[in-house]
Amino acid sequence: MRRSSISAAIKTAANLSWLSAITLGASLLLAPAAGRADDDAGFWERDRLFGDPGGLRSSLENKGITLQATETSAVWGNLSGGLKRGAVYNGVTQISLTFDTEKLGLWKGGTFIASALQIHGRGPSANLVGNAYHTVATFEATRATRLYDLYYEQSLFDDRVSIRAGQFRADDEFIISQYGPTTDDGLQLTSATSLFINSTFGWPPLAGSALPGGGPAYPMGALGIRLKIKPTDDVTLLAAIFNGNPAGQGTGNPQLLNHSGTRFPITNGYSVFTEAQYAVNQSKDGPGLPGMYRIGFWFNNNGFQDPRYDINGISLANPASNGIPRSHYGNYSVYLGADQMIWQTGETKDQGIGVFGRITGAPNDRSPLSLYVNGGLTWKGMIPGRENDTAGIGFAYAKVGARSRGYDGDVAFYNPGTYSPIRGSETVIEATYAIQLTGWWTLQPDIQYVIRPAGGIPDPNNPGRTIGNAFVLGLVTQITF
Repeated sequence: MRRSSISAAIKTAANLSWLSAITLGASLLLAPAAGRADDDAGFWERDRLFGDPGGLRSSLENKGITLQATETSAVWGNLSGGLKRGAVYNGVTQISLTFDTEKLGLWKGGTFIASALQIHGRGPSANLVGNAYHTVATFEATRATRLYDLYYEQSLFDDRVSIRAGQFRADDEFIISQYGPTTDDGLQLTSATSLFINSTFGWPPLAGSALPGGGPAYPMGALGIRLKIKPTDDVTLLAAIFNGNPAGQGTGNPQLLNHSGTRFPITNGYSVFTEAQYAVNQSKDGPGLPGMYRIGFWFNNNGFQDPRYDINGISLANPASNGIPRSHYGNYSVYLGADQMIWQTGETKDQGIGVFGRITGAPNDRSPLSLYVNGGLTWKGMIPGRENDTAGIGFAYAKVGARSRGYDGDVAFYNPGTYSPIRGSETVIEATYAIQLTGWWTLQPDIQYVIRPAGGIPDPNNPGRTIGNAFVLGLVTQITF
């Protein structure tokens, strides 16, 4: 990394209040792992930074009102390859407000959630790496202050059935892994069981690139209704229908089209998600190791452009083409996922080694990607005395569809002498270690290696070659207030 880039990163970090605490946090790395404790405990033992001042927080929670705020921030450096070497900072502040209707003296089983995001900084993928599918930071997005979730959920029949309606996201419950950057009941970007930072381990890039506006996923929710049924303790069935494009009508960056998250479009078709989950040995007294298995399907009824052919069946790269892509009705995907503990230590179900994997596919005549696979391994409590720390290594592979690759070949054919590579795939490998410094503070060094960013497109800074493989280092911190 260039010395000037390091200097710029240090100057940026100096102005950030959260980063001033990192030096102090380093002194805690050799201390015993912090446990979860009540907010009336000491400063380093409490669950939230501000604790329970004057008993106000606990008083509100007893009455059914919960306020939560988190700050997730990161400094990233690209040491080689990508678009350029350098360092950037990015982060997001999330504030959530939850109302429990039973505690409020109204009716049983009702929950209302409202949350907002303040996204800041410069993303490492767009500014340093140039990867199109496996975004380096799950919280990387267009800078904005936006509404995130605004929905009501009603539980029925002793929580065997629940109905959710309003603006929310599919990546809260569908196509996720407990080891990825998932949400925790809509209240945080990352849950207590999540680990990996790259967005690919959360909302898969196949769905993000194929669905209009990226689909109902961070940082944009969509209006929808979700039904959840638990016929047995082990089986969960999910079904949801959303507005077909969370950005609404228009062209350009979807996040700018719905910059505040308050557009609430309803005339852009629909997206349907269904998923069946099978959970094994989830209780503390379960006879074996815990696991979770998923199979699901999504469908969107909008029109999708063919990446290679026009309406007359002529390649869009052919000078004789009219330039109007062939349109296909609807897009869809089928996926499988599994999380399984394979070795357990300690008294809790999540301490030990777990493995995970997902696979999903989509038709290549209307989707940029035709196949996506990821997998990895996590180890909670790997270091003695650090029972709440978690280490992990994961990989993800996104294959560019045959129609898109065919278009690249056509571009090369009709432009002899011009450097026109054919895209193949983008792969990322991530190694990370989450340090639970206190109940309210996590510090996480992260390493990522991105192979063939954007599938192997020309480097905009050097059009005679593709973007080089990138080696990225990051330091992520999350504070719960």
